[in-house]
Amino acid sequence: MTESIEVLIKAEHIPSYAHPGDAGADLRSAEALTLAPGQRHTVATGVSIALPDGFVAFVVPRSGLASKHGITIVNSPGTVDAGYRGEIRVALLNTDTSVPYDIAVGDRIAQLIVMPVSRATFVPVDELPSSDRGAGGFGSTGKND
Repeated sequence: MTESIEVLIKAEHIPSYAHPGDAGADLRSAEALTLAPGQRHTVATGVSIALPDGFVAFVVPRSGLASKHGITIVNSPGTVDAGYRGEIRVALLNTDTSVPYDIAVGDRIAQLIVMPVSRATFVPVDELPSSDRGAGGFGSTGKND
């Protein structure tokens, strides 16, 4: 099911979907800069939105920037809550160890995914029910399991 919602927006460059069926709308840079190897910078997009209650927006990396240039988002996914009204900024990181990366005004730097979100009701208990995984932590299922 594809649900369409209205998102109020203030922006010079409205995020857009590159292809029908895309989950992420492209966010563009509102500033020009060079990210040196290993450098991070919070990049302006000039985009502010008002999400309806019950929705969240996630700012995620663009796969081409990541695979071709090592450009990623430090806090991926960045979370934009429904009550936030400030500018969406993207914390970009150049993971390349030797090559700087130039960003021009208007370059696509990230994607914005808008989706419904559930609110949890946390119920304190003395003991949790068992599960197949149990208390196994990060990486506990192994490489080939």
